[in-house]
Parts: sequence; structure tokens; C-alpha cells
Amino acid sequence: MSFPLEPLLMLGANRVWRTYQGGQVLDCIEGKEVPQDSHFPEDWIGSLTAAKNPGRAQAEEGISQVTRSNGESVLLTDLFSTDPAYYLGEQHYGAFGLDTRILVKFLDSAIRLHFQVHPTAAFSKKFLGCTSGKTEAYVILAIRDGIENPYIYAGFQRPPERGQLKTWIEKQDIDSIEACFDKIPVKTGDVFLIPGGYPHALGEGILMVELMEASDLAVRFEFERGGYVLPEESRFLGRDLGFALTVFDHSPVGMERFQCHPELIRQFPDGSEQRLVIGKQHTHCFSARETIVKNKISKEESGFYIGIVTDGCGRITVGDRSWDLHPYDRYFVAASCGVTTLESQEGLRILECVPPDLEN
Repeated sequence: MSFPLEPLLMLGANRVWRTYQGGQVLDCIEGKEVPQDSHFPEDWIGSLTAAKNPGRAQAEEGISQVTRSNGESVLLTDLFSTDPAYYLGEQHYGAFGLDTRILVKFLDSAIRLHFQVHPTAAFSKKFLGCTSGKTEAYVILAIRDGIENPYIYAGFQRPPERGQLKTWIEKQDIDSIEACFDKIPVKTGDVFLIPGGYPHALGEGILMVELMEASDLAVRFEFERGGYVLPEESRFLGRDLGFALTVFDHSPVGMERFQCHPELIRQFPDGSEQRLVIGKQHTHCFSARETIVKNKISKEESGFYIGIVTDGCGRITVGDRSWDLHPYDRYFVAASCGVTTLESQEGLRILECVPPDLEN
């Protein structure tokens, strides 16, 4: 089956079942009449990655569907497979095949997430037969009303001995595990990078964009949250606890290891600018930049990316087609798109999520 080439794809909701609760804010974004928290706290954006949810029958869960210009709905994998070099770029496709190498999500937590840790790419390649780990980044968009001290846990500040951690996990002594961490305070606009190997947990009441390597690999060493008990196959990457413990980085670390500070990389004549949010100094797994539109700009990027409107309204134009942009709109820009024009009368902020640099 062939489809006309689409240089820009507006992306709709793609909610994915998870083991924790949240999603009320995502319901509001989608305009649902009765927003509520549920087991669908995430929205996977422009995703070619399937979710790992043992016991659920939805084989394609996690993979995005898009509505083409003629109104037809199609899986993103099917659309990209018709001309992957056009959508992903010849070099990217030659290096990685039909794999964007990034997974981008909205995440809206109603409760603290499970304590968990993800493998590095090197660990995944050596032990899991997978070329991606799960280094991840958080871009904090909003905090729920009533949450006075939003936080994340990241890395052990007081690392336990491996044998002690094993005992605590077996007994589910969560108080002792939690005592190994300090709460890292977060606010709207903060950016954090959590490399593979570092244990972590996201606190309650946080809406964020999560950008990560394109996998759903996790060691979840806390088995129950919000009344839901993880099945055994969802805990230790399908292995045993001894294997899972080899994923952990036990180095003592502080907040400065994880927080990213955006830097100016480009200014436009109208006062608009681009900032590097996540760069090579943080990780080689992906990058992110923020484009801040004051009036009207035209730009052309070197590869594909996923754009997310984080603030303001405006318009994006490619060739003779234009799309209105509103807060939380998201879109995929093909590698062969060419020039895009962005304009706004009130200011527009767009987070642009970018795959790994092939020069790395």
C-alpha cells in the first residue's frame, strides 16, 4: 500500500495503559467531559514503540496512529514504511532502519510512580539482545493544584549495599528503600536527565514531557502502587532479582548530576530564539531544543523531529499548507520537510525532540 508523502503530521492522542494512575490532566487536554485519573496516565507521541504490558492483548498498543490529509487513519509504522528515507532521512534509516530511536510521551502522574531503574544501552546490548537502553529526560510542564512540594527521586544519595538492597526488595521494605533518596524539588520549566542505571521515581501531580530511548525496558523493584500489584513478569525484565540488581548504578549522586540548564543557540531577526534543552553534554541518546517564536520565523532543520507546543498559540506552514497550533498540540516533521514557517501574535513555545546525532 502506498500513501502520498506528508511533510508534517499533526498527532492525536495515543493513550497507553500503565501500572500506575494518572491522566486526568490529559483528559482535560483532550476535552473529555468527565476528566479522571485511570491506568492511562501516558500519551505516547509519534511512537513506533510497542508498550510492554503483560496480560494485555493489544499488540499494537503504544504505536501511534495518524490521520492523513485525506482523513484516513493509518499506523505510523505503515506510513513510514512506504518511504522511510523521506520521513526519517537516508542516513538515519541506513543506520537504524525503521526506528526513530526516541520515544516521546506526555506523562501525568496522580500518584508517585514505582521505584524503578532502566538499563543502559551497553547493558541492553550485552544482556538483553536490544540496541537501546532507557536513558530518559523530563521536561516539567505543570504541577497540579494542591501539590505543595513536587519532587522526583533520582539516583541513590545514600546507596545501600547490594545484599541489603536485595533483602529490602524481597521484603518490600519501601521505607528503607525510600530513605536512600532525597526528594529533588521540581518546578515548571525544569529539565532533568536520568541516565540508564540510576534508580528513580517520579512524584505525584506532575505533568511533563518524557523523552527517552525507544524502549519500554524497566526493572520495577516496588511491586505495588495505588492498589495494583505488578505481575512477576513486569518486575525484573523477565529474569530474576539477582539479574535485576546488576542494572543498578550504586554511585552516590546529588541533584546536579541530573538537572539540565538550557543554553541559547540561535537568535532570529524578530527576537525569536532557539535554546538547547538537552545536548551532547548530557547524553548522546537524543537531544531537545526549544523554539520561542516572538513574531514570525522560517527555519529548516537537518532531520526529523517531534514538536510539542508547551505554551502559546500560533501557526505553522509548510509549502501551501498551514495548521493552527494550540497548547499541547504535537506534530511530526519529516526529515525531507524543508522549510517550516512559524508565526504567533502572542508568543509561542515549542519543544522539539530530536533523535541521536549520527556523528556520535
